[in-house]
Formats: sequence, C-alpha cells, structure tokens
Amino acid sequence: MSAQISERSATLPRIGHYIAGKPYAGSAARSAPVYDPARGEIAAEVALASADDVDVAVRAANEAFHAWSQTPPLKRARVMFRFKDLIERDMDKLARIVVHEHGKVLSDAKGEIVRGLEVVEYACGIPELLKGEYTEQIANGIDAWTMRQALGVCAGITPFNFPAMVPMWMFPMAIACGNTFVLKPSERDPSLSLELAKLLKEAGLPDGVFNVVQGDKTAVDALLDHPLVRAVSFVGSTPIAEYIYSRGSAQGKRVQALGGAKNHMIVMPDADLDKTADALMGAGYGAAGERCMAISVAVAVGEATADALVERLAPRVRALRIGSGLDESVEMGPVVTSQHKDRITGYIDDGVQSGAELVVDGRGYQVAGCEQGFFVGGTLFDRVTPSMRIYREEIFGPVLCVVRVRDFASALKLVDDHEYGNGTSIFTRDGQVAREFAHRVQVGMIGINVPIPVPMAFHSFGGWKKSLMGDHHAHGPESVRFYTRQKAVTQRWLNHDESTGAEFAMPTH
Repeated sequence: MSAQISERSATLPRIGHYIAGKPYAGSAARSAPVYDPARGEIAAEVALASADDVDVAVRAANEAFHAWSQTPPLKRARVMFRFKDLIERDMDKLARIVVHEHGKVLSDAKGEIVRGLEVVEYACGIPELLKGEYTEQIANGIDAWTMRQALGVCAGITPFNFPAMVPMWMFPMAIACGNTFVLKPSERDPSLSLELAKLLKEAGLPDGVFNVVQGDKTAVDALLDHPLVRAVSFVGSTPIAEYIYSRGSAQGKRVQALGGAKNHMIVMPDADLDKTADALMGAGYGAAGERCMAISVAVAVGEATADALVERLAPRVRALRIGSGLDESVEMGPVVTSQHKDRITGYIDDGVQSGAELVVDGRGYQVAGCEQGFFVGGTLFDRVTPSMRIYREEIFGPVLCVVRVRDFASALKLVDDHEYGNGTSIFTRDGQVAREFAHRVQVGMIGINVPIPVPMAFHSFGGWKKSLMGDHHAHGPESVRFYTRQKAVTQRWLNHDESTGAEFAMPTH
C-alpha cells in the first residue's frame, strides 16, 4: 500500500484520478514514481490521493447510486455487453499498457485481460443471476418471495500483479448488481485503470457509477473509514488483507480480503514427468512468479521421482528466455520494482544459508540492452525442508522449491499443515489418489493434472486458511451474494369480509 513519494517533475507524465466521468487532478501534492521495469527507469508519476480526494470520489458514487440501482438489470447488462466489445477492440493497446508498467510478457498480459473479460461476460447475465425465488400459497392466501438488492457504494483495492484481471473480478459484478464503485488500483501500475474507466464511459455507463482514486495507504484508510462505503474487496498479501479485513469490519462494512499463498504441486511416482516439468515451468516462472496462484513448491513423492524431476527441470530453468515483455520471443519478464528484486534475491540468499541445494541461481541476471532492468533469473532449489523460510513464506518471484517426501500421506500432511490454503495441484495417473486428494486436502482451489486451478468466471475464486478473510469468494455466484443483500417478502391480501381478531401466538402455517 505504500509508495516512494516523489517531488512532482514537470517533465514526467502525471497519472491522476477519474471521478464522476472525467479526469480529476486531485488536491494532494504527493506523488510516486511509476517505473518501466524492463529498463529500470521512471516512466511517469502517479498522484497519491488525499482523504479529501477519496471523499469526492465516494460522494460522486453515492450520488449516482440511486438512479443506477433503479436501472433495470437488462439495461445494466447491455452496458456490460458494450464494455466487452470495447475491451476486445482495444486488447492490444490494453495489453501493452500492462507490459509497460508491470513487466509481464505480452501474451501473459493478453491472457489476464481475457480472464477478466470472462467476468464481464458473466456479468452480462445479471438479469438471470438476480432472479429471486417465489413460493405461491405457503399458507392459505399467503405468498412469499425473495429479492436481491444492491448495497450502495463499493470499493476495490487491487494488487500490482494483475492490473487488468483483478479489478475486473470486482467492478463488473458490483456494477451489474446495481452498486456504484470506487477502484483504488496499485500505485505501481495505475494507468490501465484509467483506460478501463474510459471504456466504461464509452459503453454508456452513467457518470459517477465507476470512479478511480490513485494512492497509497492514505487512500486505502480513507476508503475503509468512509461511512458511505458499504463493501470493500481486496486482493494482496496476507498481512495487508488481515489489516483491511479488521479495519473495514470494525467500521461495519462487508469485507472480502484475499491474501497470500504458498501453492504446492504434488508429483506422484506415476506422473508423466516430462509433462509435469512443462507444467511446473509455466506455473512457477510465468509472470516471473508474481501470481498468487503460482506453484512455488513441488512436492516429489519418492527419491527417484525427485531426482528425475529435478533432472528435467534444471535445463529448462537455465534455458528460460528472459527479457522485455514486448519481445514476443521472451518467456519471462522483469519483476515489478528494484525493491521487489532485492526482496527475492534476499530469499535466495536465505535459502542457501539454510542449507537448501541451489540447483539454478537467478541472482545477478542481466539482459543486454536492459542492464538496469529489474530482472531475476529463474531459480531452482532442491532438498528444501518445511523449517526453511523459503518454504514457509510467500516469495512472489521466479523461485521454485522442491521438497522430497516418502509417500502420499506425507505430501498431503505437508500441504494441510501450511498456514496458506489458496491453491494446490496433484499430477498423477491414479484416479483414486486424485479423488482422495481432492476430497481431503484443506485448500480452496484444487487442480488435478492442472497446475494453476483458477476457476472460470461462472465459478468462484478463493482460498482457505490465511489465504482468505471474509465469508465470500470472488466472482461467480459468490460475487452476486457479496454485492447484494437478500430481502424476503411474505404477502397476504385480506378479505374485507374476513374477521379473525388479534392473534398472539407465533405465526405458523
């Protein structure tokens, strides 16, 4: 939530806010640098909102709420249909913005936009999703039904690693349900949020329904404390998720806070190890490991399995094509900031000092022509143990750890004992083992021969244990429940000729 505060430069582009359908400069003089991570250069500066700026955005959203919440769901869905078309039209432009500020490769940037677009497509079905239940004649002359109604102003606080996908996991469903929305994107890659705001306006969304405030902890706290904000969605690290959940809940808000992860892939002795190694390469090193669903631990069952797996992984990791994400031949780009690069290399140092076997070392990696870029090479550790910090904590970088266990029961216990429970997977040809794993493991999202089991938009995304604070998962049916309140109606029309007198007993049917 924090950013390095900089003095305003007259030569750098300034990224501001978007409130009530137009750009908003803001009242605060504070700003933070936005980097091109491939070159290690400051590319722009982003305004950091004050509490007053946040108040302007929230009040604009609140003013727009009544009319928007009373707009028929079909009309709201048609805005989402047009928004979907516009995203598809501008896909290349949006993806390049992601690459420029985040660093991930172009194909991965397009992939995250598509995964966000799937939620927009799901939101297009909101007339069906909001339908309540009706029971005729629950008692003589009495009917009953339920309806779901919007909450009011909702807020989203989103991370740097998915500047397109994660916001689109939130605001399309919130808006389609009849709420208005204030987005606080990561200050590290803020530009994409403004492009989405422009496309929503072009799609016909009324002014004030969607707003963007750039900022750091000041903006976050202002959203959490604002009396007009009814619900807050967050995705990020667990310590911040715990803070947001605690502070927002204390203010009486509905809060959904998705935290960190340490995702395991169990590799059984019967697995196809070539295909498993390929799956681990994408799941461990895609987006430079900056994914909450990245596989960061491979749990090899049996010494022979571990030896064969490491033998296959090592040359693949060394051969990773690393460079600028705009180069379409590149498989992995830089990490997001120099501070994050230092954090990752610090974990690698710690792993070596703890006694793990460093098979491939990604420290000191440089790319020709981008010598100042924030690059970390693919890193592979073997013989990692649960007591090591590189096993226990989320590194969020291109570091894969291999842990050796003797049998399936030991592998299952390893996953269950970890404090995080976001995602996990198993690679095996044994259907009974796979079924037992899916049934017993204490994790929210399971992959069977699928390395990154992110549910499609019409299912819901969320982990267990310290990977989720709150009762609702993201997108899918859970999002309708999170962004609405249920109202139950029991109705009776009295016959004027009927006289029953006062009834003092508990009503029964």
